[in-house]
Amino acid sequence: MRLRSVELELPRADAAVDFLLGTWGLLDAGKTRNASYLRATGDQPYVMAISEGPSPAVVSVTFSGTKQEIEKIRSRAKKAGISVAPYAAELDEPGAPAGFRLAGPEGQCLRFVTDKKPAPRVKDPDKPIALTHVPINAADADACTKFALDVLGFKLSDRTRLMDFIRCDSVHHCLAYVRTGVSAIHHMAFEMQDLDAVMRNVGRLRDVGIVPAWGPGRHGPGNNVFAYYIAPFGAVVEYTSEVERVDASYKVGGPD
Repeated sequence: MRLRSVELELPRADAAVDFLLGTWGLLDAGKTRNASYLRATGDQPYVMAISEGPSPAVVSVTFSGTKQEIEKIRSRAKKAGISVAPYAAELDEPGAPAGFRLAGPEGQCLRFVTDKKPAPRVKDPDKPIALTHVPINAADADACTKFALDVLGFKLSDRTRLMDFIRCDSVHHCLAYVRTGVSAIHHMAFEMQDLDAVMRNVGRLRDVGIVPAWGPGRHGPGNNVFAYYIAPFGAVVEYTSEVERVDASYKVGGPD
């Protein structure tokens, strides 16, 4: 199981796509009648889908896995009394994903799919490799974390006063629930090859007058390098690298 993509609705979707392709460094993965698909250099068919909408909205956050992995989540959701709706790919949707979707405690739509057609990897050391984590602002972070652990079967990596860091594989966190008192996406983080790749992109953006809103720096939980930017469409996006890899022996960190 791993984080796969985030799907957004945005006003002036074409302008957002232009930024993500031309400035941020994602790659064109195709277009359907309803959405533009953007990929990184890894084997995920796409890491973002952008469609036109009257106001900014998160359509879904998507995870991919084997049929066995996603069926375990389906089974736990049904036992918990959570409605599960089937998901079938749109015509010409990259990867031809199939699976299901369900709603989190605060209405966040989560998709769990198996891709029939993984993408070929691309060699480019200065492009994002993957979408590595999507922290979510929460009205009740404790309830959201409990849902992620009990229903999704994910693991808690670290807990601070501000947020809970949650993983679905060996990557330190794919989700984080942020104690903000409101429900919204916090930011989207794109993993780069290494620290040098992050710094080269920070320099490249600075050359065209775009400076980080925060960073470069290094986080405590996850130990990852970061540089945050505010995209023209209002979302916070992050270049990151060196995200900690953990296993079952990892001891959960606490606020103290």
